[in-house]
Amino acid sequence: MKLIKNVLVTWIEHLRRISVLAILLILFFFSGSEVGGHLNALAGLAQGDAITDPSAILRYALPIDNDTVRQIQGDLEGIANNLRRKRWGQISKDVKNADFLLTQHQDKLLESVPQQRQTEAQNLIASLSDGVSELKEAVAAKDKEKVINQREELLEQITQLEELMVRGLTFEVPSEYANLPQLLGRATVEIETTKGNLTIVVDGYNAPVNGGNFVDLVQRGFYDGLDFTRAEDFVVQVGDPPGPEEGFIDPKTGNYRAIPLEVLVKGDSEPVYGATLEELGRYLDPPVLPFNAYGAVALARPADDPNGGSSQFFFFKFDRELTPPGYNLMDGRYSVFGYVVKGQEVLDLLTTEDKIVSATVVDGLENLVQPQES
Repeated sequence: MKLIKNVLVTWIEHLRRISVLAILLILFFFSGSEVGGHLNALAGLAQGDAITDPSAILRYALPIDNDTVRQIQGDLEGIANNLRRKRWGQISKDVKNADFLLTQHQDKLLESVPQQRQTEAQNLIASLSDGVSELKEAVAAKDKEKVINQREELLEQITQLEELMVRGLTFEVPSEYANLPQLLGRATVEIETTKGNLTIVVDGYNAPVNGGNFVDLVQRGFYDGLDFTRAEDFVVQVGDPPGPEEGFIDPKTGNYRAIPLEVLVKGDSEPVYGATLEELGRYLDPPVLPFNAYGAVALARPADDPNGGSSQFFFFKFDRELTPPGYNLMDGRYSVFGYVVKGQEVLDLLTTEDKIVSATVVDGLENLVQPQES
């Protein structure tokens, strides 16, 4: 099975040929029509403020509802852009706001944490407060390196605090997929390749079926020794087993394990299954797990079958200029179920001469739920 890329290639070639001015003229020409409305909406999505950091995407994808922690997270994440622009005044303002929220609104942070996790959350908040105080000092001294390092440590702690707020999936997987493994949480997978190691966070909160399938196959050792079958400008693909089969054959049933398209749209209560967003007329609806980040991990599938994926998956090598957020036609057409959070540089080194040496679930295996025996 090959990842069909006709749409992507055609679109990229158009982007290479069409200047920004020409795009603006097209938008202006069609501004009064329905087509123009879609184009103008597209333009509005690509203003350079889309999140491209995989760890940040994963934080925002956690199913929690706490405005205070999201504000602190936003203040800390915004430091990176402001540092590049040397906007020390704005950085100082954001850090002071984070400090205020941590010290004055601890109760609002704790109200989202289940009782049995309150003590751990209180300790994290205390540590965050101390860390933000250190960050304030580094900002006052304009110590860029210390600001960067301290920000990363604080964001790791924010992730831990937000994870304490999660109470599980916010939806039920349709019963028709009860025969498939499901990941009811997150898991971390380490992949050793012949060019280096990759660390993937698999998100079962938003893609439990696709995530469950992947983690199950990793645990079975299915990917160990498999060759990379595609290594091109934007896609690195693997998962095609030796022999005539193009996916995983369940040894219990002798059948091809087919995995449905699974995309949760922001604001929706449950994922879309079995149809692309394009087929549903939802062209511009943003997924919770977008292709914005370099190293997004998604299920490969036949071009004519949204439910025909199985074991093959691909890494998407996002490029802001050629695959800008808001214009990325991959969103809603393939199921993203995780992101490479370490080892992104390895993706550029991989070729079809390389292989996966081993793949291992190093954390979160307890979140994998196998289908019950019928």
